[in-house]
This record gives sequence, structure tokens and C-alpha cells, in this order.
Amino acid sequence: MTATAANVSAAVPDTSGIAGHPKGLATLFLTEMWERFSYYGMRAILILFMTTSVAAGGLGFDTAKAAGIYGLYTGSVYFTTIPGGWIADRLLGLRRAVLVGGILIALGHYSLLFARTTQFFYGGLLLIVLGTGLLKANISAIVGQLYGPDDPRRDAGFSIFYMGINLGALVSPLICGYLGQKIGWHWGFGAAGVGMTLGLVQYVLGQHRFGRAGLLVEAPRGALALWAKAIAAVLLAGLGLWAVWPWRDYVVMLGTAGLFLWLLRTGTDTPVERKRIGAIMVLFVFAVLFWIGFEQAGSSLTLFADQNTRNTVFGWDFPSSWYQSVEPVFVVTLAPVFAWLWVHLGKREPSSPAKFAYALLSLSLSFLVIAVAAHLFAASGARVSPWWLIALYLLHALGELSLSPVGLSTVTKLAPARIVGLMMGVWFLALSLGNFLAGTVAGFFDRLPLPQLFGSVCLTTAISALALALLVKPIRTLMGGVH
Repeated sequence: MTATAANVSAAVPDTSGIAGHPKGLATLFLTEMWERFSYYGMRAILILFMTTSVAAGGLGFDTAKAAGIYGLYTGSVYFTTIPGGWIADRLLGLRRAVLVGGILIALGHYSLLFARTTQFFYGGLLLIVLGTGLLKANISAIVGQLYGPDDPRRDAGFSIFYMGINLGALVSPLICGYLGQKIGWHWGFGAAGVGMTLGLVQYVLGQHRFGRAGLLVEAPRGALALWAKAIAAVLLAGLGLWAVWPWRDYVVMLGTAGLFLWLLRTGTDTPVERKRIGAIMVLFVFAVLFWIGFEQAGSSLTLFADQNTRNTVFGWDFPSSWYQSVEPVFVVTLAPVFAWLWVHLGKREPSSPAKFAYALLSLSLSFLVIAVAAHLFAASGARVSPWWLIALYLLHALGELSLSPVGLSTVTKLAPARIVGLMMGVWFLALSLGNFLAGTVAGFFDRLPLPQLFGSVCLTTAISALALALLVKPIRTLMGGVH
């Protein structure tokens, strides 16, 4: 049997950490927090930097080009988690994959720090994409390996770990956004690099807390090692070519459709499994539609915040990138409420497809809000109140909490046990594809009246919510008893 990193788990329960959890959880929490700090901090100012004139220190790209690059970047970040997981399992091991990924991310941010030329800019983005592909999924896998298979602390441990994501996403736009917009773009990118560096330092110093979690039991040798390295090299080279290929959206969609067809033919052994994979496919489509709208946050909605919103409080002008911290605040605040609500409802708890429909409805209402704000701006020419965007991000948070954690949980319940890891990777493709297409939609920011652009997103998601509501019962039938 081939030994991989996935074979390693904690043999003796470790209760020496915070609140009786394994002591390695704190190290991984901080690593993920700093990685998300770097990602969301840079993401908050990325499209603003690209669309700012060269004379003002930016790249001077038009909105369509900048939005396309933004969508390619954010989509690729999640797309690369699949090859990143394969490389960790077959070549590096989880621990070293996270370390190498963090180093690449830090180098990418420092490349953006010196991005006076487009070569440094594109090179920095590519390094961050490759690094995140190695780090993002694999650090979560190490968290899982800190606990035994039947350890009741596992779900609580992941909840603590998830807070690191939101904490980094909350703080980073405030720091990187302020430095980038008020002092200089490169200061913002540099702060993101420093954050990832801090995360790497404490990760290296704290690895001894992991026990054997994340280790590769048996490194590949001989021909296997050569093949592994060759395939890894091809994957990385392919990603470099991917960055300049204009047909990426269609390739991802066709590739995803082909993957699902392959899973239906070869990944299922029984009619029940086939139906459950079919249910995942249907939910996947609606998840993509959700993320297309949701991921406007870092592109068209950031431009609206910068160009059309009155960013003033008590006479002080605050950076438009600070709006990127609003939604994480709502997520952190409301997540415990949602967790309580689902338990409190008991048998009346909505099914997973119904929760997806609520998420799409909430997203649709958010774009109705911002479409009204855009209409007011168009009618008067005066910047609108920040409360419009705050209301939008509240609705975004309600939608995210109804779909994102629910989707992850649903896939683990519907996927056949032998391919649950693969299906989790496939589920992340929904986020990747949604980001790709979100960039395309945001490219119309300068080409369509904003009430029409945001109204179109509102109408599309409303129709999607209605369609899914009508499909709830058929999807529940496909789910074969899974709620």
C-alpha cells in the first residue's frame, strides 16, 4: 500500500492546548490567520491599484482588463488547491507543502511590493496562486490529523480554525487598505507580505507541536519520485500558460462537466450513489451562480465604493477598501446565531437545497439594494451613503452563512466515502468558476449603466432562487434520505 500524508493521524489524544484542544491547533490557527490576512489585504486594493493611473502610482488598466485579471487571479487561487493537494499527498507531505506554499505567497507579495513593471506584477500574482494552491487545502488537512478518527473535539477544532480565516479577513483590509490608499500602493502589498512572513516564522517554530500530523510516511522513491516531480513540473508550467489563455472560463466549465460525467460513470457503484452525485451536481450549478454575485465584492462593488460612495465619517475620509472588512464582521457576529438556529429548529430545519435557495434570495436582495443606490447616484450625481454598502454586506453575510458551510457539510454527507476528498476538491471548483465568471461580469462596470449592471445580477440570482425553490423536492429525492 502506498503511504501518504493522509495516513497520519494523532495516536494519543492531545489535550494540552487551548480549551483542551491539541496544542498544534494554535500554530495552525495563526498560520491560516496570517495567510488570510495577506490574501484579503492584497485583494482589497488589487483592482484599485490596477485601475489607478500610472501617474498616480497604479498600472492604468481599463476596468474590463483589470476585472478580467482579478477574476483570473481569484479563480486560480481556488483552482490550484486540487493539484496542490496531489503534490502534498504524493511528493512533499502536508507540512512541507504548507511551508513551501507560504514561502511562495510571501515572495509573491514582495514581488507586488516592487511591481513597477507588469512583469513583477504578473509574476507576483502567479507566485501567490501557486503558493495558495499548496497551502490552502493542506493546512486544513493537518488540522484534521491532529484529532483521532472518532475524536468529538474535531468539529469544534475546525470552528476555532475557521475563526482564524475570518479574523484575518476582518483586520487585513483595515491595515493594508489604509497603507495602500493613504500612503502608497506598495506599502499595502508590503504589509501583506510581512503578514505572511510572520505566519511562516511562527509556523516553523511551532511545527514540533504537531506530533506526526502532516508528515509523509514514506517519500516516493525511484521511478515514482521522478514521475511525481515531472507531473508537478507540468502542472506548474501549465498554470503559467493558463494565466495568459483567454478561453479559461470555457475550459473550466467544460472540464467540470467532463469531471462530473466521469464521476457518474466510474465513481459510483450503486444507483443511490449515482443519484447523490447528481444532487451535488445540481447544487454545484447554483453555488456557482451564488459566487458570481458574491465575489463582486472585490471588483465592481469595490469600484462602486471608491467612485460612487461617500466615504466619510465625522469629517474624516476613510479608505474605500475598508468596506471589505464589513462582511467578515457580520459573519463572525452571526455565525453562532446560525449554528444555534439550525439546532433550535430541529425537525423544522430547512433542507440543504432550501438553504441554498435562501442564500440566493438574500444575494438577490443585496443587489436590489445596491441597484437602488446606483440609481440615486445616476439621478443626482452625488455620492451615496455608506449605509447602502453596509446593508448589502449584511445580506451577503446572511447568504454566505446559508450556503458556504452548508455546502461543505452536504458534500461530506452525499459523496461516497472512498472519494469524499476528491468531491471536496470538486466543490471548491464552484468557488473557482464563480470567481472566474465574476471577473467577466465586473468588466461591464464602465460599459453598462450601474443600475442595469447590478439590476441584472439581482434578477439573475432571483430567478435562480425561484428555480431552486421549485427543485427542492426533486433534489431531496436525489439525496436519498440525506437531509
